Amino acid sequence: MTKIKPTIHSTYTQAGVDTEKEEKALRLFFKWIQKSFSFRNNIGVPLLNRKYFANVIDIGGSVGLALSTDGVGTKIMIAQMMNKYDTIGIDCVAMNVNDIICVGAEPICMLDYLAVEKIDNHLMEEIAKGLYQGAKIARITIPGGETAQIREMIKGAVGSVGFDLAGLTVGLVPLNQIIIGQNITEGDVIIGFRSSGIHSNGLTLARKIFFNDAGVSIGKYFDELGRTIGEELLEPTHIYVPEIMEVIKSGVRVKALINITSDGFLNLKRVKKTKIGYIISDFPEPQPIFSLIQKFGNVSDEEMYKVFNMGIGFCVIVPNNEIESVKQIARKHNVDAYEIGYTVADPEEKVVIEPKGLIGKGDQFYKMRQNSCKVK
Repeated sequence: MTKIKPTIHSTYTQAGVDTEKEEKALRLFFKWIQKSFSFRNNIGVPLLNRKYFANVIDIGGSVGLALSTDGVGTKIMIAQMMNKYDTIGIDCVAMNVNDIICVGAEPICMLDYLAVEKIDNHLMEEIAKGLYQGAKIARITIPGGETAQIREMIKGAVGSVGFDLAGLTVGLVPLNQIIIGQNITEGDVIIGFRSSGIHSNGLTLARKIFFNDAGVSIGKYFDELGRTIGEELLEPTHIYVPEIMEVIKSGVRVKALINITSDGFLNLKRVKKTKIGYIISDFPEPQPIFSLIQKFGNVSDEEMYKVFNMGIGFCVIVPNNEIESVKQIARKHNVDAYEIGYTVADPEEKVVIEPKGLIGKGDQFYKMRQNSCKVK
């Protein structure tokens, strides 16, 4: 039996993000929301589990309507500290479309919600520039949205205008081609697509570590990064739509598509297939930002691989004979793709990161004791 040494505490919780409390609250929330399912008979019924990256609605016929919504989170505060707003819209698009492609759907449009402390022409135009650029990469339209002026509710960082930004994305997927991991088998291969950096997750912890605890300035230059910490943290989230849609349309037998966002590599466990485990046997060197976060914050490996993408922003699970096809498409789109692991039969449905001696059970990673790292 594998012995597990539990982590003592979570610095993400100390930073103000308590995922355990969130999950308990969501169960109470969803208890009421799911009652709405009875309001529609056949047409309009959600087909998937609420915990998946996106849901698919039966709209009649052979095509389903895929829906996903997300925001940018506290990366907005980095934009405020930098007084730079022309890329935050890219993050908003990315956070939405990267989720919706996880069901095999092609995103077609996104609605935005922009809440502001007060109307600021320059701010709104810069945000719109990013939304446009994100839409261009993802090949979607932005046919509408909502702007709310709520001065009493939203405040910006010192000297900036407060705002929040979120979106709702719509996609289409043939009902007989929905991908949620239902066909995964033992021996399938996990291919990891390189991230552009921290993306839009874990910024609350990163801000606490660098700016609150270490007292680093937003304009501090790091040799390891080749730029300032503010520029690094504001790097836009990579949009995986072009390469992933080409993988799907090329005829590659895709078993699962996983967006590595909040909960890090525990996201592998969100697929539908049961009694399957995930072994990460080879991991490319993460970008320097992650080692800086770990060093400055004394963050455990267990937490790093749960909170951050660690350099891999998206995973595709395919049969062994499809590896080169996926890598070739990734290269065509100038994205590095790595064979990072494989699936195994496992009633406990663990995620094992062998290079770090980590085992993911339930909603946590644990450090395995020496000589217990390998899982067969």
